[in-house]
Amino acid sequence: MKPEILQIAPMMPHVEAALNDAYKVHRYWEADDRAALLAEAGPSIRAVATDGHHGLAPEVMDALPALEIISSYGVGYDAIDIPTCKARDLRVTNTPDVLNDAMAEITVGLMVALCRRIPQSDRFVRQGEWPGGGFGLTGELTGAHAGILGLGRIGSEIARRLQAFKMRISYHGRREQPFVPYAYYPDLEDMARDVDWLIVIAPGSPETRGIVSRQVMEALGPDGALVNVARGSLVDEAAMVELLRSGKLGSAALDVFEDEPRVPEALLSMDNVVLSPHQGSATRKTRGAMGDLVVRNLAAHFAGDPLPTPVA
Repeated sequence: MKPEILQIAPMMPHVEAALNDAYKVHRYWEADDRAALLAEAGPSIRAVATDGHHGLAPEVMDALPALEIISSYGVGYDAIDIPTCKARDLRVTNTPDVLNDAMAEITVGLMVALCRRIPQSDRFVRQGEWPGGGFGLTGELTGAHAGILGLGRIGSEIARRLQAFKMRISYHGRREQPFVPYAYYPDLEDMARDVDWLIVIAPGSPETRGIVSRQVMEALGPDGALVNVARGSLVDEAAMVELLRSGKLGSAALDVFEDEPRVPEALLSMDNVVLSPHQGSATRKTRGAMGDLVVRNLAAHFAGDPLPTPVA
């Protein structure tokens, strides 16, 4: 008999086809009565396929006494209760590395769009304003100083790309990294004060919640730009909106928000922000590779092989 798994949210067609071939799949998001689904199938479910946004709610985890592994579609796993998983001896996997390039690309794209005012210049042309005069001057990345909060796999790829723009790179993290050709700041507020761009790409966790505080953004200042491609929880969003509105923070490029998909209404009318609907890894190539890792991790677990990308 096929092992039974619970799929929390839809995935790419080739992923769902592979899961259907190997397992008896219970589709949680399609269930009219989710509690009834868990009551009936929960005792037989041995694995969960989810994503970094949905994770696995505590009440769902509690309804799965035979659960062995959670395979998550995404690099972030802050929506999964890792301590509880460890206490229950559950395996958890994610999909790192395969999305590094896509995440770095969208970060640089957001930065270029913000400093060169690409969304505004596009509207300028479409609305027929060009015949009345030129668009005006913009900023540029060349020679600017970028501070990266979180010099991990993705942060390092961002840094390499920004070097091609002739930018100066600094970083802040829990510890200084040896053999890295960038200046390390042990204090985030100090780094924010010295840089032109603050790029947020640290993992979401209780420890990093609100790490980009009002004080950090005030240090970044009226000429500074904030770029968040990590998690909305890392930034004090209410303070960010207030500072952007007052001019005490210069601008922001945001791919993530605190309460997605709800975006603070005040941001929608601001001309000093660029907004993206959490599209960081959303390319066909990258999402396909992420889905393949979900399938491979589950297959390795049930075959008794080492997991390709274990978290816990």
